[in-house]
Amino acid sequence: MMNENILTVKNLRVLYGENEIIRDINFSLQRGEIFIIVGKSGGGKSTILKSVAGLLGGGAKIEGQIFFDGRDITNLRADERRKLAGAEIAMIFQNAGASFCPIRTIGAQIFESVAAHKDWTREEFLRRARAIAKNINLDENVLYEYPFKLSGGMAQRAGILAAMILEPKLILADEPTSALDAVTQFSVVKELMNLRKKYGVSIVMVTHNLNVAKYMADEIYTLH
Repeated sequence: MMNENILTVKNLRVLYGENEIIRDINFSLQRGEIFIIVGKSGGGKSTILKSVAGLLGGGAKIEGQIFFDGRDITNLRADERRKLAGAEIAMIFQNAGASFCPIRTIGAQIFESVAAHKDWTREEFLRRARAIAKNINLDENVLYEYPFKLSGGMAQRAGILAAMILEPKLILADEPTSALDAVTQFSVVKELMNLRKKYGVSIVMVTHNLNVAKYMADEIYTLH
């Protein structure tokens, strides 16, 4: 029988040297669920996402357990983590435009990341990218643009496209709307929810915006 929980975090604790960043973090996320983490700045919200994504860096010490799709991923080797990154677990950053290389087109960069996992032709990649772009109200010509030419909202949608291109099971979103104006925020939120509806993807999202949290969340987790 398929495990209903796509993600389970048990007694998670993260330290940098003697500095304890988070402790006693426990939650589970069901398939297709949207789980929102809220709390004050510096409370460790992004540290939770980075723990799941394997992006904490060598200076961090992790205690506890993180299970993804029934598998313990707490301390995976680098090669095992690379197999998950993008294909199974994808990340949307707070400033997606800054996560792209400024001197290469959006499409070239996303295609390169896809090639690490899939043996797609350029035509197959473009077909899939255009389908996702249509679903998130993104002009497909963005694939041929450079990141610095994109507005904040377009850059965030490009980040969503990059995260969704391999149809991962889990998306981790680190304040993806915080740098946007209110109208664009709402548009990005709707598009994330549409992706959940269309693809069944599970989402863990960090936000300071309680209105966004209440609108999107199946469950809200508050850090103190």
